[in-house]
Amino acid sequence: MKLLSPRVAPALLAHGSAALLLGALAFQHWGGLQPCVLCLWQRWPHVVAIAAGLVGMFLIRQGRRAPAGWAALAAALALAVTAGIGAYHAGVELHWWEGTASCGATGPTGTSAAALRDRLLAAPVVRCDEIAWSLIGISMAGWNFLVSGALALVGLRGGAELIR
Repeated sequence: MKLLSPRVAPALLAHGSAALLLGALAFQHWGGLQPCVLCLWQRWPHVVAIAAGLVGMFLIRQGRRAPAGWAALAAALALAVTAGIGAYHAGVELHWWEGTASCGATGPTGTSAAALRDRLLAAPVVRCDEIAWSLIGISMAGWNFLVSGALALVGLRGGAELIR
């Protein structure tokens, strides 16, 4: 039994990624939750997935199933990447492993020690290992892993069926 026509896969991937990205931006700009480095890394694959999904939607409208399938697979790959980063970030938040060297740190950019000190004191430190928000015990990184991973599976299946 098919739950979903493969023809809607590119649209689902584009819209799903857009919803996740817009949600993260809303938490940042309206909710006041500043993103850490890993949060920012999770956003870029969503941009790729949105673009690939939109290309796939255009190709479906043109009746070009196989190229639309490749676009869906590209979107699925981008979603798998952001899901992987989300899983890594959730592990950092749960203290299963350490984050990157850039988690909670800013690089030296001042021309003098005083300028560097002023910059460091003025910059908000957003740590990767602290959960800023959660729903039913799952952080935003965890939700990104779950939803992006599910979307990636949909994209793999839909893309493969479109290519056949």
